[in-house]
Amino acid sequence: MAKKSPTVPLLAGWQVPAVKPAEAFSLATLDPGAKPCSSGDKETDKAEVDALASELDGLQNLFYADKRYKLLVLLQGTDTSGKDGTIRAVFGRTSPLGVHTVGWKAPSEEERAHDYLWRIHRQVPGAGETMIFNRSHYEDVLVPVVKGWITAEQTAQRFAHINDFERMLAETGTVILKFMLHISFKEQGQRLQERIDDPAKRWKFSMGDLEVRKQWADYQKAYEALLQATSTPWAPWTVVPADSKTHRNLMVATLVRDKLKSLDLCYPPDDPALTGLKIE
Repeated sequence: MAKKSPTVPLLAGWQVPAVKPAEAFSLATLDPGAKPCSSGDKETDKAEVDALASELDGLQNLFYADKRYKLLVLLQGTDTSGKDGTIRAVFGRTSPLGVHTVGWKAPSEEERAHDYLWRIHRQVPGAGETMIFNRSHYEDVLVPVVKGWITAEQTAQRFAHINDFERMLAETGTVILKFMLHISFKEQGQRLQERIDDPAKRWKFSMGDLEVRKQWADYQKAYEALLQATSTPWAPWTVVPADSKTHRNLMVATLVRDKLKSLDLCYPPDDPALTGLKIE
């Protein structure tokens, strides 16, 4: 089985520093093909993901009953990085009573009439809930930056907005886990080709994906800037090497499990009226 509780070595290498170093953060220093959480055997890793998914179901049930916290899980990454697959593998066994997912797309006309964080705030989790964001408010410092729709000054302003927004959430009981699913240019090409070649996956492919792929370097630069600017003590970023789908799922599941276990969750006190109660 995979190594138990590998949180410390994982975070040491893959968590973006909250205290900003002098040098710029570079994704090129992190190998998307790495497997720091792997046992070394793919089938063993798959079994561990399955076991973790079951464990997360129990922990989420306790989290929902405890109601002292809210959990917000953000999954960011380029096209084909595996956001949907991660949600299915890691959270597929949890109850929809307490776990919800939002897939963020281009804002609607109503959403554009408000500030860009308005629609995000409406979907953050309530007490005891887990909310999973498939993409997130970080799209607002990716696409507009690459497209040149906002200036460098506006980008910096949005970074500050987001940090303050997430700090407010954290200070009012929201635990924030942010994962950037890091795949290589080569792996993305293979996955896009698989979508084209498989009739059951072809609906996922858009010709626009090819235009975005041509801007790979620009998006990597935009990711590097946002990761460095918005990895904070209250909401740090973890880069997840994701060329291996199994390893991606294993690493995310492990870190979510470890975070939930660190919260010292407990069930609410029993109602005294239940003592000795017998159902006839």
